[in-house]
Amino acid sequence: EIEAEMARTQKNKATNYHLGTLKAKLARLRSELLIEQGGGGGSSSGEGFDVARLGDARVALIGFPSVGKSTLLSTLTSTESLAANYEFTTLTCV
Repeated sequence: EIEAEMARTQKNKATNYHLGTLKAKLARLRSELLIEQGGGGGSSSGEGFDVARLGDARVALIGFPSVGKSTLLSTLTSTESLAANYEFTTLTCV
């Protein structure tokens, strides 16, 4: 029933919240079903499930100069950003 409603709901900015609540409800019901079937947590015989990601996200790192924002971003994303040895010097963006 929930999956059918998700299938017939258009995907746009106005319906994102509704689809998110439906996905959360579906995930909660599935996890309750897995707990009932498995007899508690820690059982590896239960089947897993995924909730698809939707949309884009933006993150801003705000901080003082030369505190490691570019280094942190490079480490987390496994990319390389060029920076010099003086303030305000991130030369390339990720």
